[in-house]
Amino acid sequence: MKLMSGAAVLMLATLLGGCSSDYVMATKEGKMIMTQGKPEIDADTGLVKYTDRSGHELQINGDDVSSIVER
Repeated sequence: MKLMSGAAVLMLATLLGGCSSDYVMATKEGKMIMTQGKPEIDADTGLVKYTDRSGHELQINGDDVSSIVER
């Protein structure tokens, strides 16, 4: 019984962890930035706010980004 409940918890965590999509941002300089979740574009400032793979929230100038693609 304990094994079954442990397996159910593991399966649920795996399913919930897969809900957020990762994205790749390409810069005009050719750099590829992997993000956790979808980057947000601030129309007022022109900055793109994103969370990197380490969980840090960062911003980049939107003019420096050439494309944002869901991974």
